[in-house]
Amino acid sequence: MVKSFLCCVIASDVFCLLNHVWFAIHSKKRSLIKMKKIVFVTAPEAFRDEEYYKPKEILEGIDIEVVTASLRTGELNGRFGYKAMSTFTIRDSSLNDFDAIAYIGGSGSSVFFDDPYALRLANDFFKSGKPTASICIASVILANAGILKGKKATVFSDGKASLIKGGAVYTGGALEVDGNIITANGPETAEDFGRSIMIAMSK
Repeated sequence: MVKSFLCCVIASDVFCLLNHVWFAIHSKKRSLIKMKKIVFVTAPEAFRDEEYYKPKEILEGIDIEVVTASLRTGELNGRFGYKAMSTFTIRDSSLNDFDAIAYIGGSGSSVFFDDPYALRLANDFFKSGKPTASICIASVILANAGILKGKKATVFSDGKASLIKGGAVYTGGALEVDGNIITANGPETAEDFGRSIMIAMSK
């Protein structure tokens, strides 16, 4: 009886210990994820709403901090009325502040096509090996930055010529991941785009 009682006590103690170890490891993993940040480069006007908020929800769901940067700080207006808040200008954004970058699409993103700060950021993140992502027509930014040469990539149909001109291996697919570059072709792939960024940032 005593021996059986002791076995139960020991088993209970071991279970509690394992539970504490699991909790500690799990908490550590979550704390590491919480430390990660991504910058969403978003147009002041006419960005594509779901290309912004769907990936944002997915990333924030695993405690990745999403920071929005634009040509100005303050409220940004989506094509269908969604409001985003920019806390940085792209001029003041730095590679060292973030673990990844994503360029949000929509017709408004054309303001970044030849913007020197937007192009510099794309180059900085790409060369550092950090996830560098774009969706919809915003993939033209990566092409103009010169980082799609020899890379499989996709874009909204209007941007096909720009990608080819930039040396990309244009696939016309919904989503492409080539090294640390992630491209998606439009709002229908917004969730897959977000998940691909999530996977890339978890490595």
